[in-house]
Amino acid sequence: MDVEIGIQNVARPVSFVTDKSADEISDAIAAAVADGTVVDVTDTKGRRIVVPGKVIGYAIVGSDTTHPVGFGALN
Repeated sequence: MDVEIGIQNVARPVSFVTDKSADEISDAIAAAVADGTVVDVTDTKGRRIVVPGKVIGYAIVGSDTTHPVGFGALN
């Protein structure tokens, strides 16, 4: 799942790919914003992303489609 989190007063968003579902990510972000806690997610490379809910400006939770390789899409 591709995820992009925009942080207030920061020019570059935090972008990463995770194995969690879109609903899990959306619920974690919504809870962090509502409660003032942190979003704590591990990406596919094993890095841990921790973002305070109070500074989240926006979040884009993308699709979990596979990326094509080469000149044609492999099915």
